[in-house]
Amino acid sequence: MLKVDLRPAHLAVGTRKVHYAWVMVAVASTMWMTTAAVRFAAAILVPDLQDIFGWSIFAIFAAFAIQWITAAFFSPIVGWMGDRYGVRRIMAFGAGLFIAGMLLTGTMTHLWQFYVYYGLVLAIAMAIFQVPLVAAVTLWFKTNLGVAMGTLQALQGLGTVLGIVIVAVLLDSLGLKWTFWIPGIAGGTILLVLVRLFYNEPGEIGIKPWGALEDDPLERLLEASIAKARTSVFLKQAQRTGAFWNLISIHFWGCAGHNIILMGLPAMVAERGFSRIESAGVLVVLTVVSLITRFAVPVAADLLGSKKAMLVSFALQTAPVLILLVANDLWVFYLFAVLFGIGIGGEMTAFPIINRQYYGNAPMGTTYGWQLLGGGMGMAIGLLLGGFIWTESGSFIGAVLLSFGLSMVGVISIWLLPSTSHHLIPDWEESLPLEARSSASA
Repeated sequence: MLKVDLRPAHLAVGTRKVHYAWVMVAVASTMWMTTAAVRFAAAILVPDLQDIFGWSIFAIFAAFAIQWITAAFFSPIVGWMGDRYGVRRIMAFGAGLFIAGMLLTGTMTHLWQFYVYYGLVLAIAMAIFQVPLVAAVTLWFKTNLGVAMGTLQALQGLGTVLGIVIVAVLLDSLGLKWTFWIPGIAGGTILLVLVRLFYNEPGEIGIKPWGALEDDPLERLLEASIAKARTSVFLKQAQRTGAFWNLISIHFWGCAGHNIILMGLPAMVAERGFSRIESAGVLVVLTVVSLITRFAVPVAADLLGSKKAMLVSFALQTAPVLILLVANDLWVFYLFAVLFGIGIGGEMTAFPIINRQYYGNAPMGTTYGWQLLGGGMGMAIGLLLGGFIWTESGSFIGAVLLSFGLSMVGVISIWLLPSTSHHLIPDWEESLPLEARSSASA
């Protein structure tokens, strides 16, 4: 009989040892798949929310915008909490919020309920299962971080594909209430189970990160007093670098541009007279294509430098948008979906890598949280402006032109970033007490 050792520090199948870092990737990916799918798959509901409740494009986009704003403001907070106290402590609370938000959204009959249940409650849960989750995974890898992040991002995209299909099927067969209730109950249960398998850092179970050298110290960077000192000192120094603020702005411009498309594409297809299934098919193609670059771009960023990878991805997110100006046939929408999917898959996925290339072994949760604050605000403002133009003009053309302009500013901002060939503040740990430095032994 094949012997299996399930102890996290000694995980093995037969004689083959399995580093728990890869279990963390699987756990984090499943958690992120479960929560993020709800956010993007909701785009399928836009035409139906118009039909069922009589809400305008702007009113529906406003709900999405509220969710992004709420998640944006909570991103630095939960990132800081994860850096200082560890991620695991807040995840059970996040799972409870996810279940509550999904169940409540399924009962909505008024627009204000959509804003509160979907826009506020679910947004906080999503922030908990994004910012500190990604930051925590980076602590488990000294090498192959690009492969880990690529896997995480690709599986998150796969969750969106599955979410789109599930939403379309449930909406047709069981109605709006169960479209939220079934994924909410099932997804929340999965989150609660996986929390038990999540560990904040390798040192918590007595092992070193994947790729660590034999003489590397066993680090415990998230112990309360050490984590507090590291987070405070690093953030003050990082905020003195131009890249810290430019990365926030890049996330803002990119997200403002692409969210108009991601959340509006099914309605654009429907506006041209095509069915919900055809609209869902276009969004599925976009998301499936993006899975390739979601995996490939973090790997390329790790090997070749994040600036180049991000610049190419942003350019591929920007130019194809102009195809929508002449999209009247279904095949044109599919062509756009393929080209745009290549760019959108890599647009956001290199951020954890560029943080490591700029700041090394620093508390990334707080920094990444600030960047997601910029991204979330961009997601919201892009939707509000795009939705307003769309509603007032009666056509999506103006919203498409806005998307192109916003993304182009992001391309220019990336070009202004410094090289990723060296750390920006390599000596930041010299301001720490000796016991708080990453070179100190546990």
